[in-house]
Amino acid sequence: MATGVLKNVEIKGIACAVPDRIVKNEDYYGAFGEESVQKFINMTGIKTRHVALDEQCASDLCYAAAKRLMEKLNWEPSSIDGLIFISQTPDYAVPATACVLQHRLGISENCIAFDVNLGCSAYVYGVWLASTMVSTQDLNRVLLLCGDTSNFGINPNDSATAMLFGDGGTATAFERSEGKEIKYFLKTKGSGYKCIMVPAGHARSRSNTVIEASDCELAMNGSDVFSFTITDVPKAVKAFMSQYNIKHEDVDMYVFHQANLFILKHLAKKIGFPMEKLPVSIDRFGNTSGESIPLTLVDALGGEKSKERIRVLLCGFGVGLSWGGIYLEMDKCACLPMIYTNDYFKGD
Repeated sequence: MATGVLKNVEIKGIACAVPDRIVKNEDYYGAFGEESVQKFINMTGIKTRHVALDEQCASDLCYAAAKRLMEKLNWEPSSIDGLIFISQTPDYAVPATACVLQHRLGISENCIAFDVNLGCSAYVYGVWLASTMVSTQDLNRVLLLCGDTSNFGINPNDSATAMLFGDGGTATAFERSEGKEIKYFLKTKGSGYKCIMVPAGHARSRSNTVIEASDCELAMNGSDVFSFTITDVPKAVKAFMSQYNIKHEDVDMYVFHQANLFILKHLAKKIGFPMEKLPVSIDRFGNTSGESIPLTLVDALGGEKSKERIRVLLCGFGVGLSWGGIYLEMDKCACLPMIYTNDYFKGD
């Protein structure tokens, strides 16, 4: 697997915005039956989710998070050298949503801005990418924006996905910092690309092809995803920790992609750390895709005043199939309080 250490880079802050609207999974009793819904809640742990308005996009939530973070850090827009937007629900097929966000945030034209299409592993890949830009290029400050919304591409009549996904947008600030470092591992298993997939809607299925409405909605092979997660992910995490001599006592908090509670418990058991070290946000926010890791950090630490350092091991896994991990230290006070908003971009 790809591993390495990125020098002289640090996370200076993390902000997260979620929609004001809260949906209870108990509200689905009428659609799927009380017994079926309760079984889903017991397995996934999801009781409520923050769900975007029809007009809200992932970029709107990321914008709110980035704006608040820039204000908190006193970062002038002209001081930001790079902006990365990672999502599987961008505003448009063309142009890149990063360009729209660079404009909305008033960031200088000298800024590098681009999109990345990744889902469950998005944040760990994004941390690696943003850190690489700061560590190896002549860049001082980079914003990583990661978010998704479920009001696009989810079948409301599919009990496997309709009650699963929540919405959110996050912003993470990276800055050159002498002596700080970030360790990482990244892996990809493209043979499993069909496990989580929206089959139609882009170039592989063109307009002259007969497309069913369901082909434009997310399809998931739950059993294959579960098998991959509890087999491949623990092996990679253990190998990563062994390579860099990271012991369980060297980790204050394991922050994993919030796939579902059943999977999180299995991972903790297989990797060998107590659930007390694994914060859980899925019960109130649902599976928030790539942004679930920073959202969980903000949920656990948001508003902390202490400058005490905390050692965290982050792990994302899923659609692609792809997975990866990050080990780093950060200030507890780097996480801002959660933002709740129903604002959306109405154009210039």
